Amino acid sequence: MVRKSLACVTTAFGVCVCFCFFAAAARAQSAAAFASGRTFSYIVSAGAGGGYDLYGRLTAEFMQRHLPGSTFVVRNMPGAGHLIGANALYASPADGYTLGTFSTGLIYNQISKNTAVRFDLAKMSWIGKAGSDPRVVVIAAHSPIKTFDEFLAQKEPLNFATSGLGSASYIEMLLLSNTMKMPIRILTGYSGNADQLAMRRGEIAGTIGSRSSLQHFVDNGYGRFIAQIGGREPEPPQLSQWAKDERAANSVALIQSQGDIARLTAGPPGVPAARLALLIDAYRKAMNDSDLQARAEKFGYPIEPAYGEEVAQIVARALRQPDEIVATLTQALKDAK
Repeated sequence: MVRKSLACVTTAFGVCVCFCFFAAAARAQSAAAFASGRTFSYIVSAGAGGGYDLYGRLTAEFMQRHLPGSTFVVRNMPGAGHLIGANALYASPADGYTLGTFSTGLIYNQISKNTAVRFDLAKMSWIGKAGSDPRVVVIAAHSPIKTFDEFLAQKEPLNFATSGLGSASYIEMLLLSNTMKMPIRILTGYSGNADQLAMRRGEIAGTIGSRSSLQHFVDNGYGRFIAQIGGREPEPPQLSQWAKDERAANSVALIQSQGDIARLTAGPPGVPAARLALLIDAYRKAMNDSDLQARAEKFGYPIEPAYGEEVAQIVARALRQPDEIVATLTQALKDAK
């Protein structure tokens, strides 16, 4: 009886091993048929030199590595706070050969029914997200302001830089200045790392952005963090402690939800399930590639990935906001016009 049971187990194990082997071989064959000799376009909805560009190029490089025979071409399509690139990605053929990255701040645009939005994030073909990236308030090193309390105490508004009217940093600055009485004057047109150069020149006093994009700037002594939204680092203090009413608290919570799904990669709606599965598999292998992780660590960019349906569900939850948050966001954008 024991021998028979062992024989059954051995047979079952052998069948399982064979099934896994043939399944892996089938996936490899499918990937080769899908990718070999094909060119993939990877749209980066931001200019060269910033965090989105670096994450996008790393993703494209290592997905190419894990889709043998493929060629990935990165196309920077900056403008309108990532709207131009995201609109182009959404309108691309759903054949799996066009994918890209854009700001999670586009969730704000969709919630507020921005007329420039030509996409529905809930319908995108979600491949993954590379990190979780808290927002930070950074002040130029030459500024005498050392703390967030000193910042709030300023009598005159300070110049803060952002890329464009639809960008995540612009919307977040607008929300926080309206609900938390932050003394800032928002200046647009600073794409990539232009805001950092402007701080070094003394042209602007600070900005709000992702910690990964600004960490090296602070590490090099050009600026200082005075508050953060989300994240695990003990310093600087969490901005939520200065939220004095429900509107302010809701604004901080909405911004934190965006930082939890940073550095997204997606395709247009309707990518066939089999091809999407191959893209997700290549993305997973890319994110787990030790070379990619080492490169990201060198630049100070965290890799905390999630994949496929998990990301789709996180995005769907972020789009379902209470009426009071939608009203606050919509009003803030209306006040800016």
